[in-house]
Amino acid sequence: MANISTAHPQAWLPALSTVSPEIRDWLQFRGSLTRRIQERCAQFYVEPVFQELARVYGDEWIKMKLRPHELALVREVYLYCCDKPVVFAHSIVPHKDLRGAWRTLNNLGNRPLASMLFTNPRVKRTPLEFKKISAGHFLYDRAVLRLTDYPSHLWARRSRFTLQCRSILVTEVFLPDILNLT
Repeated sequence: MANISTAHPQAWLPALSTVSPEIRDWLQFRGSLTRRIQERCAQFYVEPVFQELARVYGDEWIKMKLRPHELALVREVYLYCCDKPVVFAHSIVPHKDLRGAWRTLNNLGNRPLASMLFTNPRVKRTPLEFKKISAGHFLYDRAVLRLTDYPSHLWARRSRFTLQCRSILVTEVFLPDILNLT
């Protein structure tokens, strides 16, 4: 069982202010990010890099209304276009919800989470939240592991998806090569 715990004081924002139009378009897109990448990419694939029960990061347990040491399934993957990682995705589901609405999450493997979220009309999504992250933030530090050059910052977004009153928190960190997909 892993121990994932550190918080970052900067709040997630409900709207974007200073961001380029190119990345704004990706950040504000509310449909299936996986499908959008697939439409712009000759060879798309998902690389799972972490999936196990763990304590979650500081602001995540608050967002998901968990107790501080309550366990959740943490799943992290990279979305690739050809040989370039374009998105780092970090998802959490409270351990107690794995028996119910999200029980099939354990068996996703290298399939995208979008295959569960955007094919079921009963799944509802909360509004997006945004954050500019840099070195020292847990998402930045995990997201850049597959990059050769580290940018000064990355943009991330997150939202909750709910099914049968059970939620999954999905955070997506946009990597520099996302801007090469036109």
